[in-house]
Amino acid sequence: MVKDLTEEIDQDDDQKGMYLTFELANEYYGLWIGYVTEIIGILPFTEVPELPVYVRGIFNLRGRIIPLMDMRLRFQKEFVDYDERSCVIVIDVLENTVGLIVDSVSEVISFEEEDIIEQPMLSSGVSNQFIKSIGKAGNEVKLLLDCDKLLSNQEIEILNNEKDER
Repeated sequence: MVKDLTEEIDQDDDQKGMYLTFELANEYYGLWIGYVTEIIGILPFTEVPELPVYVRGIFNLRGRIIPLMDMRLRFQKEFVDYDERSCVIVIDVLENTVGLIVDSVSEVISFEEEDIIEQPMLSSGVSNQFIKSIGKAGNEVKLLLDCDKLLSNQEIEILNNEKDER
């Protein structure tokens, strides 16, 4: 059976400049909407030993075991207890599903091409490796993430091994 890719291509074109924005420690970030599969509340999760501190553990989402990453910790920010606004953005990236814990989800913003600054010239810091571009929204800026770089190949391999063992 041959899969019709025209719908998928049209959908990518429709979503090209659309980003789901979220807040972390009073800063705003965006993920290309094509990565996002759903947004859910914080679910019970199981901690897994010997994973990086920002990988809080794994959780069961309708029968699928999914790693859970705290974005505050990933970006080397202070941990805060989760509250009623905390949520998990479930994304598909590099053939893996990952849950991202964020302080709160803001909105879906559509950026025009001229409102996105590609490969911004930022100082070379650890957290800048995750920034793909900057989106201008009125007087505000949103740091647009490169989801492919949130987990290293080694981390993906470790998480896949954990899922296989469960």
